[in-house]
Amino acid sequence: MCWKCTFLLAETPLEGSGGGVDELAELPAFTETVSMRRSPSVFFATLILLTTISSLLGANDTRPNILFILSDDHRADFLGCAGHPILKTPHLDKLAAKGTRFTNASVTTSICAASRASILTGLHERTHKFTFGTPPIAARHTEDSYPAVLRRAGYRTGFVGKFGVNVMKGAQAEMFDSFVPLNRNPYFKKQADGTERHLTEITGDRAITFLEETGNTQPFCLSISFNAAHAEDSDKNDHFPWPKAMDGLYDDVTIPEPRHADPEAFTSQPRFLRESMNRDRWFWRWDTPEKYQRNVKAYYRMISGLDHVVGRVLEKLDQLGLASNTVVIFTGDNGYYKGSRGFAGKWSHYEESLLVPLIIHDPRHPQEEATVDLPVLNIDLPATMLEYAGVPTPIHYAGARLNGLAEGKTPDHWRRDTFHEHLMDNASIPKWEGIRGRRYIYARYFQQSPVYEFLHDLEADPGQRANFAHDPAYANMLTSMRARCDQRIHELGKPYRLEDYPTLRWLRAQPPSN
Repeated sequence: MCWKCTFLLAETPLEGSGGGVDELAELPAFTETVSMRRSPSVFFATLILLTTISSLLGANDTRPNILFILSDDHRADFLGCAGHPILKTPHLDKLAAKGTRFTNASVTTSICAASRASILTGLHERTHKFTFGTPPIAARHTEDSYPAVLRRAGYRTGFVGKFGVNVMKGAQAEMFDSFVPLNRNPYFKKQADGTERHLTEITGDRAITFLEETGNTQPFCLSISFNAAHAEDSDKNDHFPWPKAMDGLYDDVTIPEPRHADPEAFTSQPRFLRESMNRDRWFWRWDTPEKYQRNVKAYYRMISGLDHVVGRVLEKLDQLGLASNTVVIFTGDNGYYKGSRGFAGKWSHYEESLLVPLIIHDPRHPQEEATVDLPVLNIDLPATMLEYAGVPTPIHYAGARLNGLAEGKTPDHWRRDTFHEHLMDNASIPKWEGIRGRRYIYARYFQQSPVYEFLHDLEADPGQRANFAHDPAYANMLTSMRARCDQRIHELGKPYRLEDYPTLRWLRAQPPSN
């Protein structure tokens, strides 16, 4: 049987597909026609887990609960505790005040689908191969996802909100005891009594229901995945519909223009970036001062509304007597330009696109406004959650554990650089791959002709305004960063070819093989 034919169209659409590039197109869901047998490594890992469970479970299971909160289109500096002079996020600020805020956290791929798949699986996009327009995440990856491993280890696992990925038939049941997908478009949902309620508030309602149903009967891992603050792309007039509780907020302020708003920041970009989707959507949202003020204030209200709901959920934890034994992790799925450099979305290699907020609060080890500046990644979160649960981490996870850093411990060794990429097959979003180091950032837009390279020196040019790829003084560094990028590509997968990272469209176009 050809590998194209190992996927058959199923009856149900993708659950949680509302946050992508093509906002109106739903990907089909798929089911596997050949049985997926667990590998020997998974089999023996399962035996170890069962042994662990038998010793841990019982009347006095004191393992911590885990509350994982994910926002959408949320850049690292868009928090009060990160020094934002206008944006109000008091509940997240309070969480950071008694926990650890990671000031150098980034995503491996800056788009919601691939990023959320990476958070689930602990793998780079080049390994799990999922983004918009591709087949579902393979069963071998979802069965070792953090919720599936925790569920096998005796945790009650729940999911509320934007799922944002497509998985094989039956995988959701393996991962979650309670699965409540909630999607925008529209954000305001009509209720049984005829009133309308904002999706952010509904997400909080469903999360609170899970907490009330679970109580202290067994340890839990609840993943709350907000659609906010992603724009409602199908509505060009009301991009950021905020919860009614945020009415009037920011009306009395004038929002400063974004950084790198001068024309040169945009015109200095190569043509393929000037003509990308980032520029298309800039005209939707930020291209006039009036539009910028209206949409930024609405976007900020979306984030403040999310923060308000986080406060409700944390208050419920306290009311139920669960707060003292619940680790809370908050992060975003990708960064956001918000008009910076004349761009609107994410998807590319600049810091605004890659950097995200990350806060970890472990009430058993309060840290009093601690910050960590070491480079950490979204793929570190699955291993971190499993470590909190005392569960062995699958050996193929690509991330590191952040638990020691969150407790104020200094590691003897830590990563020197991170690998990033964007492989989605979309003519308006140029593919790229690269390395982000402490000082130098290298990005290769490999489908341009000729290949277009960036080399940034954050010490000489913190704003990434200059490209040193053609500066003879940086020739040795450019060669070194190229080699490092090639090394990571071969460690994580293969150099990109559509045949190796196929889209559904490409698979359907192939002739059947005998």
